[in-house]
Amino acid sequence: MKDSLASRLGLVFAPAMLLAAIVTAQDYPEAATQALDLSKQAIALRSVRGVGNQTFEVAQLFRDALVAGGWSDGDVEIVPLEDTAYLIATWPGSDPSLGPIVISAHMDVVEARPEEWERDPFKPLVENGYLLGRGASDAKFDAALAVSAVIELRRQGFKPTQGIVIAYSGDEETTMATSRLIAERLKDADMVLNIDGPSGRLSEQTGLPAFWRWQGAEKTYVDYQLGVTNPGGHSSQPRPDNAIVQLAHAIAKIDAYHFKPETNHVTRASLTAESAIESDAELAGALKAFIADPGNEAALTVLRNNPYYVGQIGTTCVVTTINGGHAENALPQRATANINCRIFPGHSREKIRSELTQVIDDPQITIDDITGGDSVESAASPMRDDFLQAARKAVKAAWGDVPVIPHQAVSATDSMWYRAIGVPSYGASATMIKDSDDYSHGLNERMPLLNIGPGITFYLTMLRELSSN
Repeated sequence: MKDSLASRLGLVFAPAMLLAAIVTAQDYPEAATQALDLSKQAIALRSVRGVGNQTFEVAQLFRDALVAGGWSDGDVEIVPLEDTAYLIATWPGSDPSLGPIVISAHMDVVEARPEEWERDPFKPLVENGYLLGRGASDAKFDAALAVSAVIELRRQGFKPTQGIVIAYSGDEETTMATSRLIAERLKDADMVLNIDGPSGRLSEQTGLPAFWRWQGAEKTYVDYQLGVTNPGGHSSQPRPDNAIVQLAHAIAKIDAYHFKPETNHVTRASLTAESAIESDAELAGALKAFIADPGNEAALTVLRNNPYYVGQIGTTCVVTTINGGHAENALPQRATANINCRIFPGHSREKIRSELTQVIDDPQITIDDITGGDSVESAASPMRDDFLQAARKAVKAAWGDVPVIPHQAVSATDSMWYRAIGVPSYGASATMIKDSDDYSHGLNERMPLLNIGPGITFYLTMLRELSSN
């Protein structure tokens, strides 16, 4: 039986991990089969913004599975919005005075062109223990796994005290319009479990779990446009006020500038935990020194040169695009640059814009916030004991004695819309992946199928703990 299941899933991982995956998958065979089937069907639907967007069909796929699993038609709602849609499925709790536990994910994916991939990104394939296709790691597999686990929970006869709501957005990768709408509708929720992409990491050497991270905060995404305008003229008569040169000086000043290093309760806990398991002695020492004194210059030099940690220790701004001039033989009349910033929680977009204005120190250069409504400032979620205890228990049940580490994201997720209105949100996916296998937003996206059994165990444990209050 074990060999046949391993063969069916194509699992080729380390023996201990393989055995654990098989055993837990056999514990819940219907859920395991459903998770893989739903994942394949969801990946086959091209849920990309624009003409032919099939996000609505992905929502229908999940709705049909939930209704077949015991939900009434009235408890599963699909709401169209322009070319996309969002899904809200409610499992009412026995105590309606308690806010629900929300499972958040998204059904849309980043564009993928078949001619650029080794295989068609919208034709799911199981090969060598992986599920291949666009959305395998971000985030259709996670979405399907959670749906299958919640159906299994109902199959077992569980009755939640607090309601459980599945809330899947349809444009997280683009405008996040559905994300905002969902958060506003669920503003009375007790907490959110955002399962958008793997939370755990597998060891590159052994394939075994290395650690599991929960996300308790994220930086604010902002785009500022620098602009310089002047009269221009003939290129044979250069003047000091050249728009491109002025813009270049401003960009150089921003590039050389460091925002104040800082911490919050999430990053202090995160960096402390990571310093204890970091194998690089210099990096571990820098983390410890930074925690003790965020102004430690030696530590900052090390951390600012590390692609991962540079985003954890303060606000960052970097030029991403430039545009200038109108003819090869003319002085530029206008030059612009986009400055992309990831703002540390606790600072407003206007504050950072004002700080950049001071850094540039050139009244002829304008700096405008062009982000629009696609991003919002949000405070870090509290480190709630009930969440932490449930997470540790779920991780241990699924993956064994694995370090559980807090994390602050540098990229935007649906969690910010909940946090902005005071609803705690925690990045808490059941899945694990190697760094070398993480192709989210890139070519040849994949997910190790050894996540199916432990993933179901994780969600069953987590939801039982949180919704039984």
